[in-house]
Amino acid sequence: MKNEVIRAMKTDELHAELERLRRHLFNLRTQAVTEKLEDPTQLGNNRRDIARVLTELTQRGEQNIEQRQAHMTAQAAKR
Repeated sequence: MKNEVIRAMKTDELHAELERLRRHLFNLRTQAVTEKLEDPTQLGNNRRDIARVLTELTQRGEQNIEQRQAHMTAQAAKR
């Protein structure tokens, strides 16, 4: 994911994207343990994308990012 795309997103979209990327990373790690990954570079690329999103959120002055992510996950689980 490119920085221009990340900068164009709204803050709520960034939080949703961060959650999606973290789920994807979890799935990739699970795949790496249980079966072969087609492209092992996906793990590193995904981690870098997470870092880019976190950096953008920090630059926007967002605080308590982890707490907000936990809250969003809890809200999604209730549905």
